[in-house]
Amino acid sequence: MAVFKVKNICESAQSKMKEATGKMEVFLNQNSLPLLNVENDPAMEEFYRGYLQDTRHLLVFCEVAYEKLGVCLRRPTFNVDFSEKVLYEVYHTCVNAFFYPKNECYSEDGRYAYTGQDAIRFRKKPIRELRDLTIELSKIFEELREELSYYETDYITQRRMQGEKL
Repeated sequence: MAVFKVKNICESAQSKMKEATGKMEVFLNQNSLPLLNVENDPAMEEFYRGYLQDTRHLLVFCEVAYEKLGVCLRRPTFNVDFSEKVLYEVYHTCVNAFFYPKNECYSEDGRYAYTGQDAIRFRKKPIRELRDLTIELSKIFEELREELSYYETDYITQRRMQGEKL
């Protein structure tokens, strides 16, 4: 892929990582399990615990990706191979961690993706703030997924054809 295109994708991805981490940090700093589960419902406590755990993991993945993208962009000579590897990691850690959370508190329903409705479906009905955060993040990660779709399969295929082990 052309140097300027990879560099532009890195800049865009870094910007999206910064936006996503900002939103998650605000939410996590202002909320805790007792604040979320005001009804003291054991089922909702398990739901919120899983959501908070997944969000903390996603935040760490995004912060690491942001730093790696910064390294790519700060180098005196832009290294396309290293940058493509970082973009591959962004796709497979951050994007996948958002759309396939470990605790499955929500999932993406592709049937709604083309209707203009929110494609995120929650396992239990969360508080409004949590729902809003997830919908905002879904828009960021959907854009990232579209930008980085090349790195889902084509990047690995290209590397294997070049004889590299991954």
